[in-house]
Amino acid sequence: MLRLIKKVCSQIKEDIKTIYEKDPAAENILEVLLCYPGLHALILHRIAHKLNYWKIPLIPRMISNFSRFMTGIEIHPAARIGRRFFIDHGMGVVIGATAIIGDDVLLYQGVTLGGTGSEHGKRHPTLGNNIVVGSGAKVLGNIEIGSNSRIGAGSVVIDSVPEDSTVVGIPGRVVKQKLLIQGQLLHNRIPDPVMCRLNRLTYEIQDLKDKIEELQKNRY
Repeated sequence: MLRLIKKVCSQIKEDIKTIYEKDPAAENILEVLLCYPGLHALILHRIAHKLNYWKIPLIPRMISNFSRFMTGIEIHPAARIGRRFFIDHGMGVVIGATAIIGDDVLLYQGVTLGGTGSEHGKRHPTLGNNIVVGSGAKVLGNIEIGSNSRIGAGSVVIDSVPEDSTVVGIPGRVVKQKLLIQGQLLHNRIPDPVMCRLNRLTYEIQDLKDKIEELQKNRY
């Protein structure tokens, strides 16, 4: 038990360091400790998750409910969260019971990692490593989001996503384009997949017109 307690404390220290290093608004460690609800929710989850792992009844859910009341962030005690996890701003974030989150994942406010119905078993998403999920995005169901992927703000993702992808839209569509500077998602430069497809069709139509004109010239 002492070993597990040390592990939790080590994770919490790492979480604090991650926020301080990644958030330019964080001026000092004390500010991070006192003023970041995402950190508070994560610390309470680390504790509740261990209690849930030890099969202690009710108390983990009580901690989770208290955390939601205090921070506006709801994380089920059974959810598995990796190292260097950061919830930026955090209000309205929901993480379901069977969700699995890898290392170096960043969630913005309003993100839901939820299910799609009343099914049993694994019913929430699995996120790989080094993933950013933009504000208001919904990732739903027993799907996998590949490592190094980015989910655009407001997207609704209901299908698995391969690694190194950027996903935008409702429903979420994969955009094969790197929109990163030093690992950050550029929300203001995410392309519209519908417009990209229309532009592609426009070029294809023009190409067909040119070929038809060339055939007509050769015919006469």
